[in-house]
Amino acid sequence: MSSSPLSSRTADSTPLLQVRDLHAGYGRAEVLHGLSLQAEPGSVVTVIGPNGAGKSTLLGALMGVLPSRGELLYQGQSIAGLTLEQRVERGIALVPETRALFGSMSIEDNLRLGSYRLRGALWAPRAIGADLDEVYGLFPRLLERRRQTAGTLSGGERQMLAIGRALMGKPSLLMLDEPSLGLAPLIVREIFAIIDRLRATGVTILLVEQNARAALEVADHGYVLETGDIALHGPARQLAGDPRVIDTYLGAMAQA
Repeated sequence: MSSSPLSSRTADSTPLLQVRDLHAGYGRAEVLHGLSLQAEPGSVVTVIGPNGAGKSTLLGALMGVLPSRGELLYQGQSIAGLTLEQRVERGIALVPETRALFGSMSIEDNLRLGSYRLRGALWAPRAIGADLDEVYGLFPRLLERRRQTAGTLSGGERQMLAIGRALMGKPSLLMLDEPSLGLAPLIVREIFAIIDRLRATGVTILLVEQNARAALEVADHGYVLETGDIALHGPARQLAGDPRVIDTYLGAMAQA
């Protein structure tokens, strides 16, 4: 595979992310009850499930913004004791459901902020320029509007910018929280096509999504999260054909 400024895939067969017996929640309310999952390097792994199942809680625990107990291994090493900032420095990025952009700043300034993990390195200015070019290659619309303020963008453009900003930090693990939320069907297809294209960069993607059909079409492996634990998991294509998944999450769409 050709090298890429955003590429982070290695030949190591060790799972990039391993979660074992994870418990997490809010205060005394436990949401996750012993959840376990893993993601291989360069793969797209999706977690689907209904509202309230614990999908966003999982991402919060992985980023270190929610207290948790259990084993969290990233690149073969425990990250359980690391802060949010330390996890970001290790190459973990989250695109939250809210997208969390700086609305008064331009598209390009938002993207440059995403590269702050590289500041201080002598090669950073050249690398940042190369990464900007690659992000603009993935999202030509952002290039066309690069001087436009983020607050004036459409919902789909804001999602593209949020993903692009996360990629500027050269993550090894990119976590996406409901990237299709609130978007028109045509834009949803475009966003998932971009997620599929990201495979070529080597970044590992953990995709939390309510749109089960779109998520399973793009993913390599899937997990069904229900009431704080994994109810089903397996290759995404296998899950898409599982009668339980069809009845509960796909319904009539699966026959379309």
